[in-house]
Amino acid sequence: MTAKIHFFPLGNADTLRLDLADGRKVLVDYANMRCADDDDDLRCDLPGELRRDLAKTRRNHFDAVCITHLDDDHCRGFGEFFWLEHAKAYQDDERVRITELWVPAAAICEEGLDGDARLVRAEARHRLKQGKGIRVFSRPDRLKGWFEKNGIDFESRKHLIVDAGKLVPGYTKEGAAQAEFFVHSPFGWRQNEQTVIDRNQDSIVMQVTFREGGGDTYALLGSDVDYESLSAIVQVTRKKGNSDRLLWDLMKLPHHCSYLSVGPDRGTDETRAHPDVKWLFETQGRQGGIIVSPSWPIPAKGTKEDDDVQPPHRQAANHHRRVTRNLGGQFTVTMENPSKARPAPFGYEITAYGIAAIVAAPMVSTYAAASTPRAG
Repeated sequence: MTAKIHFFPLGNADTLRLDLADGRKVLVDYANMRCADDDDDLRCDLPGELRRDLAKTRRNHFDAVCITHLDDDHCRGFGEFFWLEHAKAYQDDERVRITELWVPAAAICEEGLDGDARLVRAEARHRLKQGKGIRVFSRPDRLKGWFEKNGIDFESRKHLIVDAGKLVPGYTKEGAAQAEFFVHSPFGWRQNEQTVIDRNQDSIVMQVTFREGGGDTYALLGSDVDYESLSAIVQVTRKKGNSDRLLWDLMKLPHHCSYLSVGPDRGTDETRAHPDVKWLFETQGRQGGIIVSPSWPIPAKGTKEDDDVQPPHRQAANHHRRVTRNLGGQFTVTMENPSKARPAPFGYEITAYGIAAIVAAPMVSTYAAASTPRAG
């Protein structure tokens, strides 16, 4: 089978599902944002959509669930949907199991949490203590301090930690998965300089490389990092001679199309990109590149929403539209839909020729005739 990438219309929130060539399923974030009692809420029924997909393959688990950071719009409903090993209160036959939970180190170390963020932390800590079913991204000094405080030998758990600049174990583009995950963030050294954990900037950023038909296709998953963090990622990656690790055919935008993930100033009609961010978008994007904004619709100029401090920002969207136009690609917003029906999940298939959009039709699934041509 070929790999697929699925997006879910959830307002300003993130959930992305990867179906790999060997049948494994990787869920990146889980944010059940829809108000079940509001018929006018156009956000999709996330738990329903995920359960229907799992039922098709007669399974009740994800091979990996990555919670990129502990903000509510990346983990809401975690405690209602998943089977959690740390407490029997979250264990029944209707819950979906997690074979391997991926979290940033901040999810282990942060204190003063409540709600689903607290449950993610409790589950991650439990699995780390058990020494299985967990991957922790980066190893700041405060993580080692947590090990010492809990009487756990760090050496016995270091195989569960994945540093920036490394690949997630268990996935190779040469093997059955035909995919590998290269970790760009969080940086352990950066967290050591902080007195307070910054969730957005200490979130998980990855490049996924898919191999199909002898060629590689790249997806860059930006979590919620801002332009300064993107700049640091670019500088470190280029310094180490790994520019190919920032190539992209598909980019999941950071922070719901915020201008702060492009540059320091919003601008009048288009946000001017920080030089490193400009390089990332304009040089590393390949022919036919696709940018997806997990956000509410882009506001029209002069509207009330256009003045909102919260994303999505029109000026940032104009930047992304120009970039994709120059690449002969497309800019897509998860909550923009031409019909009045509730927005449905949409996705892309990884083909030997690049990325092809999956076009949903009643009772069938077909693929768009036009696909992203593979860059040379």
